[in-house]
Amino acid sequence: MKAIVDCNSFYCSCERVFRPDLAHQPVIVLSNNDGCIISRSDEAKQLNVPMAGPYFKAKPLIEKYGVHTFSSNYNLYGDMSWRVMETLRMMMGKENVEVYSVDEAFIDMNHIPAESLHDVGKKIKETIELWTGIQVSVGIAPTKVLSKVANRLAKKNKKTTECVLILDTPEKINAALQKTKVDDVWGVGYKYAYKLHQWQIDTAYQLKNMDIEWARKNLGGIMGVRLIKELCSEIAIEMEDERINKKIIATTRMFGEPVNNIKYIKEAIATYTSRAAEKLRRQKSVAKTIGIFIVKKEESHTARFKHGPSISASIHLPIATSITNELIKPAVQLVDKIFEKDTFYKKAGVILSDIVNDDAVQGNLFVSETTNKNRLLMNMIDNVNFSMRDDVLKFASSGTKRNWKMRQELRSKRYTTRWDELYEVK
Repeated sequence: MKAIVDCNSFYCSCERVFRPDLAHQPVIVLSNNDGCIISRSDEAKQLNVPMAGPYFKAKPLIEKYGVHTFSSNYNLYGDMSWRVMETLRMMMGKENVEVYSVDEAFIDMNHIPAESLHDVGKKIKETIELWTGIQVSVGIAPTKVLSKVANRLAKKNKKTTECVLILDTPEKINAALQKTKVDDVWGVGYKYAYKLHQWQIDTAYQLKNMDIEWARKNLGGIMGVRLIKELCSEIAIEMEDERINKKIIATTRMFGEPVNNIKYIKEAIATYTSRAAEKLRRQKSVAKTIGIFIVKKEESHTARFKHGPSISASIHLPIATSITNELIKPAVQLVDKIFEKDTFYKKAGVILSDIVNDDAVQGNLFVSETTNKNRLLMNMIDNVNFSMRDDVLKFASSGTKRNWKMRQELRSKRYTTRWDELYEVK
């Protein structure tokens, strides 16, 4: 059996941990730059506050009903996610936990007796909520896809399921699949859902009964075959080991307002490169390729959530490195190649690739001793910035005022990662 533990309205739940007065109040969290709504509490959903809708369009409804609104606080959310996942590892064993996303984790339950599954699922839920304050739902079934179905129904029917649902018999599985739209099946994207409806396949149960060869032909080959098998309680998607080192590292952000000054674009690219380099050093790796991109502001006022065209460029470095200044220099030079005058941009990003372990790169006998000690310098900068936070030490090319930074006008305090923002108990 497989289980998935999913945090309920995760970003909203994180805010509520430190604002217990909001326990039964409508709460929403906004995306980068306070653009769209990306998380809603159940109370906000009942008021028909649209998910992924533009904040400015929903603002009249939000103000009418006094919906509590927060900017994204990723420092807080990342730390709370780690606490939830660490709790799961302590309870179920690290080898049985697969972190799937910031608010979801699969658990291998094969070592749990069938008669104990519900008690264990309930214990997981109660322990996470007690230790972290985050509300979760638990779905248990023979496969990953079916556990996602169970979890969705557990969330949808909180009062009857108490957020724990087990699909352990063919009858329960078929009943659950009949209640699940094909759009809500894990692994079925928007385009495939549209095609399936065209073929009059509207529920997960109907999809389950399709032929394997039909899935191979019409649902993306092997991926479609795996999906059908999983719906039929046959394990086709195995548990995966946690990937410690990333093969690609990216840092991207929206600007606070559209930017058309190349100086600001370069400052942003230098800042994002510094962030990416820190991540690179944290996993003791170096990168051979660096790429940048900038996204134009969409001119059409009728387009809904449509990004403007993205322009990118990349360069292969002569020697793989994690030294910030060695990465900033080529990154900033790439801006000159893709920047267009009299054009406004709303987003930029840096991507590091061709990543290998740091110890795979040899030192250079033909450079000064000072240059070979740059790694020690980077470690010192990282340690200072980690302890003091907010880029106390930074490269001049990153700018000082940073007027292009994204808006976070409604952000709560970073209670768990900043000494000066600790939660105060009166």
